[in-house]
Amino acid sequence: MSESVHWLGIKPEGLYADLTLGLGGHSEAILERLSHDGRLVGLDRDTEAIEIARARLDKFSGRLTIIKGEFRDAAANVRAAGIEALDGFLMDLGVSSMQLKVAGRGFSFMNDAPLDMRMDRETGRTAAGVLAELDEAELTRIIFRYGEERWAKSIARRIAERSKTSPIETTLELAEEVKRAIPRKFWPPRTHPATRTFQALRIYVNDEMGSLRDGLEGMLGMLKPGGRAVVISYHSLEDRIVKEKFREWSRGCTCPPDFPVCVCGKRPRLKVLTKKPVEPGDAETSLNPSARSARLRAAERL
Repeated sequence: MSESVHWLGIKPEGLYADLTLGLGGHSEAILERLSHDGRLVGLDRDTEAIEIARARLDKFSGRLTIIKGEFRDAAANVRAAGIEALDGFLMDLGVSSMQLKVAGRGFSFMNDAPLDMRMDRETGRTAAGVLAELDEAELTRIIFRYGEERWAKSIARRIAERSKTSPIETTLELAEEVKRAIPRKFWPPRTHPATRTFQALRIYVNDEMGSLRDGLEGMLGMLKPGGRAVVISYHSLEDRIVKEKFREWSRGCTCPPDFPVCVCGKRPRLKVLTKKPVEPGDAETSLNPSARSARLRAAERL
C-alpha cells in the first residue's frame, strides 16, 4: 500500500526497519527519504528475495543492512546490526508476488510443482511433509483455523484417505483433492476452491501467526518515543493479532473501576493512529488487484 511510508512519518536522519524486505519496494521508498545520516535494516526469511533486493538496493548500501531472519527474531537481529532503538518499522505480511509466481516454490495451484510452501527453503517441513504426517483431526483444525474453510472436515478426510494409498506431493494433486471434497455447487464464484486450503497450509508451514505475535511484541519494545509501527495484513487472523497487540500496548490502568486510586501503575505505551484499518483506494486496487484485501494499522510509541 502506498500509504505505508506516509504513516511511518520518515525522519531523514532516522533509524528504521523493514521486516518484510521482499523485492525491496518499500525499502527503496524509505531509503529515498533518508539522508546520509539515516539507516535502514531490511529483514526477510527468503534467501532468493534477499538476493534480488540486494541488487536493487545496491546504491543505498552505505545506509542499508540486510539480514536473513523471521519476525520472532527481528528485535535480536536489529540489535545485532548495532541499533538499540528505532524511529519506526514496517511489516507487510503474507506471501510475496515472487513466491506465488515462481512455480517451484509450491505456493500456488496455478502451476504444477512440488508442494513446498516454505518461505525459508533451508529449514522446516514442507507442505507435502505436513500432509503426510498429520492426522485427519489436526488437518481439519489447521484448514478451518487458518483458512476459515467451512469444508475443512471434508477436505481433511479426502486428504487423509488419499494419503493412505499415495502421498500428495504436488500443488495440482492437492488442488484436485480439494476440488473433489467440495460439492461443485458450493465452489466460490470468483476464487479457486483450493484457495483457503493452500492459505491455511502456508500459514501453518511457516508458523506465520506465532512468528507475527512474537515479533510484533519485540519490535514494539524497540521503538523510541514518537517511533511508529506500521503493519499491513491481508488476512483477518493477522489483522486481529495486530489490532489486539496495539490495544494491549495502548491500554492504561487496569485496576477495578471501584478503586479510588490506581494501584497497578500501568500507563499506555502506545497511541493507535488508525482507529479503523486503512484500506487501499480504487486507483491502487485497479493497478494491483491483490491489494484489495490489504488492511493497514499504524501506532506511535508514547
